[in-house]
Amino acid sequence: MKLSGAEILLKMLESEGVDSIFGYPGGVLIGLYDEMAKSNIRHYLVRHEQGAVHAADGYARISGKVGVCLVTSGPGATNTVTGIASAYCDSIPMVVLTGQVPTNLIGNDAFQEVDIVGITRPCTKHNYLVKDVNELADTIREAFHIARSGRPGPVLIDLPKDVLAGTANFKQPKGPVTMRSYNPTVTPNTKQLTKVIKELMKAKKPLIMAGGGIISSNASQALTDFARKLQIPVTTTLMGLGAFPGSDDLSLGMIGMHGTYRANMSTGDCDVLLGVGVRFDDRVTGKTDTFASQAKIIHVDIDPTSIRKNVPVSIPVVGDCKATLDKLNELLTGENLTEIPEKRAPWLKCIAEWKAAQRLAYDQTDVIKPQYVVERLCKITEGKAIISTEVGQNQMWAAQFYDFDQPNRFVTSGGLGVMGFGLPAAIGAQVAAPNDLVVDVAGDGSIQMNIQELGTAMQHKLPVKVVILNNGYLGMVRQWQELFFGKRYCATQMDVQPDFVKLAEAYGATGLRATKPEEVDEVLKKGLAAEGPVIMDFVVEREECVYPMVPAGAPITEMLLV
Repeated sequence: MKLSGAEILLKMLESEGVDSIFGYPGGVLIGLYDEMAKSNIRHYLVRHEQGAVHAADGYARISGKVGVCLVTSGPGATNTVTGIASAYCDSIPMVVLTGQVPTNLIGNDAFQEVDIVGITRPCTKHNYLVKDVNELADTIREAFHIARSGRPGPVLIDLPKDVLAGTANFKQPKGPVTMRSYNPTVTPNTKQLTKVIKELMKAKKPLIMAGGGIISSNASQALTDFARKLQIPVTTTLMGLGAFPGSDDLSLGMIGMHGTYRANMSTGDCDVLLGVGVRFDDRVTGKTDTFASQAKIIHVDIDPTSIRKNVPVSIPVVGDCKATLDKLNELLTGENLTEIPEKRAPWLKCIAEWKAAQRLAYDQTDVIKPQYVVERLCKITEGKAIISTEVGQNQMWAAQFYDFDQPNRFVTSGGLGVMGFGLPAAIGAQVAAPNDLVVDVAGDGSIQMNIQELGTAMQHKLPVKVVILNNGYLGMVRQWQELFFGKRYCATQMDVQPDFVKLAEAYGATGLRATKPEEVDEVLKKGLAAEGPVIMDFVVEREECVYPMVPAGAPITEMLLV
């Protein structure tokens, strides 16, 4: 069967299970868009290419599928780089399709030509420039295989105009993809796991640190079973929120720069630390040479290059998180666990005392506190909403004061920390979960970076809700200026703001505002119940800070507290 490159691309996308694409057309893609109008794949027209990548990111996190975005050449392609880098940092499976000038013009400074393959090489798992239409089908299969297997990540395919317009004999490829140079280790070494069990059984103060790898490998239940059997407390990274039930007695909450007191103190005092699906990045470890300095560290990760990158490791385990935890649970069946509760009692009592001494707290006044808004949002939604965030104070308050008992409920740019991420990611999440409530918790600064995507939500009837914690500042930077720069606020005041209520109405959405604590519940209930997209503008305490806070470069146990 002879097909055009555009037809082959669409057939391959359908065979990979793609039902939704987030994109923005351009000259070199007109033929492809013409063919797409005939396919069953739904295209979501965004307002900016960065929004397309973040939407694909949010879609991938909630659906568990590979997110796909499609943009044109030149500026269309370069506008995706921030979103690609974010997906790379957070290990999100994604295929980015970029248009390219015809192959005979590549390297000639043609109109809207850019070397997007070269630009994105450091922030993609792999990328391709397809120069022959006969190679297109196999390239697409490989790209999806790489994106979703091993440590997931973004893969870019650059598509010259003449390749999409050219024709080739097409036969649907079958069978598994085999690549001699790419074979991730999924199954862990049993001898290493036996050592892990031995260390945890004899430990007096063990601790589990769970990261985003738990969620991406669907290992949450296996982790919960393992922790409960051995009565080991669990802390999660920002990316791991929901990997272990936040309401469980063994849950310590989030670790790191804005982690809970009990989580950070436990890290400093534990004798064995089992890190699963985590990167041990600097926002988690603080000063690395003091991190878990009394503990033997066990690190489980499917990416061998992550192990020993940031902290010394006593027992490395290379493997998929779920495969590893399933095997660990299996090995526990041969162990005598009857003495575990008595053995763990002193450690758990110590943690309970830390929890009682320093809870997440704030001083309520007659001004709306941002923590109060998030607490009430959690209460009213019963902790069941999908929460996306922008980046900054809003992100940390959402992580601290919303209870995540399930995986795939929290969508945030963890590694790269992208302002403007939350709204387009919420749009992607809403496409993936059309029957769920999706809420973007935003700051007034970050929401303005991609607020144009409200038009995308309106056009495609995606009822995302936006909660703006409006303090008139770039809040997190202002907090650092207050604490470490003598309160010299430079370039953090947002003196000119849009009227967010009127802005919502200008797009045809609903806009609401609360200026007093007693108005918070009414606005939240009205906004969450309204049809279609809603912006809720909460005018909050201007100089509220996020606590606990570990100063940059300090040991994780040296926290600034309220």
